Order: sequence, then C-alpha cells, then structure tokens
Amino acid sequence: MTITHPSPPARTLPTPTVTDPAIQADIDKFRTMLDGFMSGEIDEDVFRVFRLTNGIYGQRQGGFNQMVRVRIPYGAVTAPQLDTLADVVEQYSRGWGHITTRQNIQMHYVQMEQIPEVLEHLGSVGLTSREACGDTVRNVQGCHLAGACPFEVLDISAWADATNEYLLRHPVGQRLARKFKINFSGCDTDCGQAMFNDVGVVAASQTLEDGTIEPGFRVYVAGGLGANPHPAIALEPFTSREELLPTIESVLRVFEQTGDRDNKLRARMKWVVGELGIEEVRRRVFNIRRFLPASATWPGGIPAAVLERGDSPAGRATDTDATPIGQGVQVSLLGTRPDPYARWEAANVVRGVAKKTVSAYAWCELGDITAAQFRGMAEIMRQFSVEVRVTNRQNFVVRGLTEDQLPSLHRQLDELGMAQPGAELTRDVVSCPGADTCNLAVTQSRGLADAIGQELEEEGLADVGGVRINISGCMNSCGQHHTADIGFFGVERRANGQPAPGYQLLLGGYVGQEQIHFGDKALRLPARTAPKAAARLLRRFVDERSAGQSFRSWMDDAGGARQLGKWLGDLDQFPLPDEDPSFYVDFDETGPYVAEVGDSECAT
Repeated sequence: MTITHPSPPARTLPTPTVTDPAIQADIDKFRTMLDGFMSGEIDEDVFRVFRLTNGIYGQRQGGFNQMVRVRIPYGAVTAPQLDTLADVVEQYSRGWGHITTRQNIQMHYVQMEQIPEVLEHLGSVGLTSREACGDTVRNVQGCHLAGACPFEVLDISAWADATNEYLLRHPVGQRLARKFKINFSGCDTDCGQAMFNDVGVVAASQTLEDGTIEPGFRVYVAGGLGANPHPAIALEPFTSREELLPTIESVLRVFEQTGDRDNKLRARMKWVVGELGIEEVRRRVFNIRRFLPASATWPGGIPAAVLERGDSPAGRATDTDATPIGQGVQVSLLGTRPDPYARWEAANVVRGVAKKTVSAYAWCELGDITAAQFRGMAEIMRQFSVEVRVTNRQNFVVRGLTEDQLPSLHRQLDELGMAQPGAELTRDVVSCPGADTCNLAVTQSRGLADAIGQELEEEGLADVGGVRINISGCMNSCGQHHTADIGFFGVERRANGQPAPGYQLLLGGYVGQEQIHFGDKALRLPARTAPKAAARLLRRFVDERSAGQSFRSWMDDAGGARQLGKWLGDLDQFPLPDEDPSFYVDFDETGPYVAEVGDSECAT
C-alpha cells in the first residue's frame, strides 16, 4: 500500500498567539536575521549556521526550498500540536509530514520567506524547531513506551523532558564542534536506542549494603553511527538520580572543550574518546561534575519535573501477560489469522502493565503522516482520553487504552489507513528521506523501502516478525542501517560504462541488553535487485530458523554475512542498458541515474 499525498487545499489559518517568551524571542530573531540575509546585510554562511541552529535545513532542490524539523522531546505530542501540524503541512508544505528516526517531525518544501509564519503557528502550541539541526544538543529522545512498559526500571519520561528543557538554549550547547545526541531508555531492552548516541541513558538499579534496591541509571558515552560506527561505552557502573543531570552536563562540557573544530569529519564524541582514551574522558567528566555546583548553570539534583510528575515504573501485572518487546521479538506469521482486527491486535498491541492499560501502534507507512492522519490521531486522543507518542521507527503509539477500546480504535485507524499490522514486522521498513530532498543522499532510499514493502507483500513475508529492515540513502546512516537485521545504504555503481544506483547490504545489526552489534557487510547490489535480496533472505530465515532464534544467530549459523553475500551473488548483475534500462534509473525517478551530492548541512 502506498499513501497518496493530496495537494493542500487553499485556506487561511487564524493568526497564532505564542505564549512562551523564549519561543517568541527565537521567532523574532529569526525574522530579523532573515530580513538581514535577504537585504544582503548578513553573510550567507552566517545565516546558514543560524538557520540550522533553528532547525531549518536546505534541500537539494535549492532556491528557497527548506525543510523544517520540529523537536518532539521523547516523542510526547498533544492533540492541539497534532492539529497544528496538520494545518502547517497543508498550508506551507506538501500536505504531509515525516517522522524521523530521532522522534522529530519534519516537513519539506517550505519557502524561506514563510518560515517565521510557520514558527509562529508551531510556537502557538508549544512546538519549536530550535536546535533540531546544527552543531547543537539535538532533540532528546526517549523510549516511546516509557511509563507504559512492563519491563522498565524507571519511567524516564520526566527525565527526558527535564534534560531537554535544561539543555535547550543552554549556553554551552550553542556552538559545539558538532551535533550532540542524547537518548533515554527505561530498561536494558533499550527501545530508546541509547547505545549509539553521544550520551545514552539506561535506567538501572543497584543493591545497597542494607539490601534495599536503589533505582538510577547507567550512562553510556561516545556512541555513534555514520560512516564510522562506534558503540557507546559505560561511563561508570551506576549513576544516582541526583547525579544524572550534572553528569550529562559534564559530558557536554568535555565535548565542548575537546571536540575537533577544525575537522568536522572527526568532531563527534566518539572521536574525542578515540583521541583522549576513555579513561581520560572519564577523568575529565568526573572532575567537571565534582566542581559543577560552583557553576552558574549547575542543574541541581533531581529535576523539578521529576519531583512533580514522578518516575515510578509502570510495573508488571504478571510474568505471563507481558508482551515481549525490543528488537528480535518474533510475532508468529499472521497469515493464519484472516480477520484484520485479529492480525492487528496480535502484532500492534502491547500489554502487561500493572495498571491494566494497553498500548497500540498506529502504522505510518515510510514514516509519512498526512494532514488527515494528524487530525485523526488528535481526535483519537480526545475521544479515548489517551496519550500518543512518536516512535523511533517512524510510527505513533497510542498509550493508556483499555481492552474494550481496542476494537473501536482499530476501526478508526483503518479509516485513516494506519491499521496495518506493522510494528516489529518486516513491512515496517525504516528509511531516511534520501535523494528526494537530502543533499548528501546518492539514492532514492524511500523508493527502495516502498519496493521492498511491495516485494514482501507479494511473497507473503510482510508479516514475519523479529526482523528489522532499515535503509539510508548514503553511508551517513540517517536511516540507521547499521543497527538493522537487514540494512542497506546507497552507493553509486558503474556498469557497462554508465552510472547506476546501488546499495551496500549489511546483515546482523542489533541493539538491546545494553549492547550493540553493527551490521556486517555482505555485498553490493544494483538498486533494482535489492528487494529480491531482502525477500530471499527473509524466506531462508523463516525456513531455517529454530524456535525463537534471532536473525543474527541464524546468520552466524548460515556462515555469516559474507557467506550469505556469496549466496546472493547472482543478484549483483547489471544487464546492458538496452536490455533493461530500469537498472540505470533509480526508484521514483524517470531519467538516467546521476549521483548528485551537494554541500553537507548535516541533516541527521
């Protein structure tokens, strides 16, 4: 199924009122800077750095076409915010928005001169694009099931919210050497994906001398993806709740002081650890943390948001009714369940919290959300009195439901085109925007994602559980291909004297249990045969796996990624251009393939 995106209707939005003085000040400054840029008083390079810091990113289409990225801290969104996003994408964009792998929502083809208006509409409901791009502390992520997860040690919602609020506009984080990413997970299942970020926080506990259990955190540092992936490293065995925010600020300060400002390719926290060593980084972090109370920006102990809202875990009802979650969870093949509701309920519903509420995923194909779907999700929130959060696999999750609400919810999601059983199934392909809008992408990753989805549906494999497929349009891993069971990133190929779109296939990526495995290279493929490669791998996995076996374990039994690459070797063949010209045209394109790469503004 492919979502169609209708042209936005002509309508006039009411004049917005921004009540947050900080957001209004950001908008006022943006308008002033934009006027200065348009008049030639402000240099283009200066304005570029400024607009990136404010979440406005240039597109490959050039001109005044801009992408606006909106921060959605830990994925929490309100009904009025969803309504406003619907209005904005209709009035200023293409009639639809896109969920990113970092729980942002972004929209494309916004014209530069309209940005202040867009920011005002967003700001009227408390949304901001400030520091969603650029060399700043990016949107603070958190597990989308936090507070509704039967396995969590702590509900990290208020912690992620407090961290986001504290570091947004923080003076130390405004002109960093490079971007700085923070993630929160409530348990070692690591649905928040803390293990590949500059700072990854995982709720944990320790047993004290008197036998009592103290909840707190384990802080990981220096993780990253991109062309050179690096696993995060534990900073210390246990960090208390009182010390968490000071620890995060101390890591940020070390990065601000030591990040390489002369070479952006080696400027992330992982390169700091590579240069100084983890022991020296620890020494500096702990030394700064020790004296941080003397700083004007010391965050104090437990944040007010946590004291007000609490962080107690949701709790588990019993050991038998908790829905398994996380990468590698195998939902049985659903083909034997002809009823659409039964298939959706088996794949998309999470149960097991002590308060007897349930959560359900609303599937967003390729992470795209139409204006009608934004409004439909807002109506669901109001009608059912529930929460909605954005997930890092580009879906929504509806939280706080009761069992008797599920059939009605399914009917409404079906009307919105969001009731496919997608969560944790292979049809839930994750993709970056790719060459559709990004300057760095060399392939149409969204087109490949759609083609893989169609291939899996035709082969009866779309309902297979326990396997994640992620795609990036280049090696920079905005689609997080390193972490997927089956990952692809775009490459330029040469065949028969002509350029052609291609992909590097990686296998066996995994994140969970406070560990991470990056995918191993298998082989390079023409873009046109990549869907067949994914289907072949899934078919063999289904036929050969033992009960409960993970994809990576099966891969190792099958001889590893290289051996599987050899098995797929017949797919790495280019016909002559006049025999099959489609091999020389990328997905979603009509003309011959050309790898056009612009100046990097770093969209991830």
